[in-house]
Amino acid sequence: MDLLDNFKEIQVETPVDKIIRQIRSLIVSGYLSPGDKLPSERKLSEKLGIGRTYIRDAIKKLEFFGILKTLPQSGVVVNGTDISAMEGLFLNVMKIERPDFFSLVETRVSMELFSVRKAAERRNDEDIVKLEEALIAYEKRVKSKQSAENEDFLFHLKIAEASHNAVVKTMMLIILPDILAIYKREHVCVVDEASTNLNYHRSILDAIKKQDGEQAALLMSEHLHKVLEFSKRVL
Repeated sequence: MDLLDNFKEIQVETPVDKIIRQIRSLIVSGYLSPGDKLPSERKLSEKLGIGRTYIRDAIKKLEFFGILKTLPQSGVVVNGTDISAMEGLFLNVMKIERPDFFSLVETRVSMELFSVRKAAERRNDEDIVKLEEALIAYEKRVKSKQSAENEDFLFHLKIAEASHNAVVKTMMLIILPDILAIYKREHVCVVDEASTNLNYHRSILDAIKKQDGEQAALLMSEHLHKVLEFSKRVL
């Protein structure tokens, strides 16, 4: 083994990571409890001496993990999640290494194929309702020619939930935010292709309703093939 192989790349902590770490510390220490409201973006920006964009990105990431939530007319509050479970999520957020885009997408595809098969096998009436709601939200964005990355990912997350496999759902929550950020940067989910993706979503949901796991997995594989190939070219 070459001596150089023993060295690891130094990862510089981003402002978003630092904000997440501070919020984690306040929650784990008990200073922030479920239901407590965070200061406004403006106040946090002034206190931390950084732009509001970083504050917003950190909040969005923690919302995606279910650690924070935004309430209408109330602002951002700590979600009513069990603190020990929340601590585990924070560890996942902060300690996961930063793999290349292809590795992230390849892992996502493998989990998606597993989860869609299990969703077809295990889904219940409540799961179907949530999937239909996610599909409607995505369809509205597509038909109005608006960016729909978040709604796209939410539909896939609902499939993971319908699989009733907590590990797969957690892993999806870990990798999806980073994939979503790269998707937006590289304009992967372009409006012109949204209609095609919408048709795949409809067909996948139909296969799940029919409890046809193999058909659902085949459709999911076709649905994600282009993104998988694209990920091989992204630096």
